[in-house]
Amino acid sequence: MSSVKVVKIGGKIIDDDQILDAFLKDFVSIKEPKILVHGGGAIASKIGKKLGITPNMIEGRRITDEKSLEVITMVYGGLVNKKIVAKLQAFGKNAVGLSGADLNIIPAKKRNPKPVDFGWVGDIDQVNSKWLLNFLNQDITPVLAPLTHDGKGNMLNTNADSIASAASAELAKTNETELIFCFEKPGVMNKEKLITEINLLLYRHLRDIGLITDGMIPKIDLGFQALKNGVKTVSIRSFKSVSKITSGTQLIT
Repeated sequence: MSSVKVVKIGGKIIDDDQILDAFLKDFVSIKEPKILVHGGGAIASKIGKKLGITPNMIEGRRITDEKSLEVITMVYGGLVNKKIVAKLQAFGKNAVGLSGADLNIIPAKKRNPKPVDFGWVGDIDQVNSKWLLNFLNQDITPVLAPLTHDGKGNMLNTNADSIASAASAELAKTNETELIFCFEKPGVMNKEKLITEINLLLYRHLRDIGLITDGMIPKIDLGFQALKNGVKTVSIRSFKSVSKITSGTQLIT
């Protein structure tokens, strides 16, 4: 196995069955060994509200108390993860759904409560790539939920972009690796125009003038971190273009 693709999806891709089906059919067409990392925050919030648990967010990040942790474990590790696995099986791709606790793939530490106590949120210690590579070598696609564990019997809510970045960096130690962040837009946009390439200098400028904001900032930060850690290519692109060789916005050094 010479190369691996790590693809992260979230947002509107997961929330809409027709969009998810179209994305997964395209994803299945990728010939290289691949890993899919998914989010699912909107679904977790929706189901939590039905159970009387109102999501508590600070700057777009979820405060994960014990009741919220129960909901996201059910939604991320169960409903969303197994739904994606079942669809991949239907589209002819053998897949396995995993959390970070399964096979000890992603141990993490509970985040320091200072300056903000985010509750049961995990910061990744490491990614144990041995099992991921074992699955890939058997032509099985791992589907990773945004859940890790603390080694003490507790699940932890962990950002899916962070998992994708960390997994791709670990796999890059032994394989040529590509990281792809997929969402509903063509890539990083300057108003209505696609920015096809971004280096660190341009990124800092666009962030300073307010053209890159909110959730795109940590995504790009994690992308550059992956490049620094040996990942060959990183792109941010539309869910409609996951199988294209080049598409969207490429992060360059």
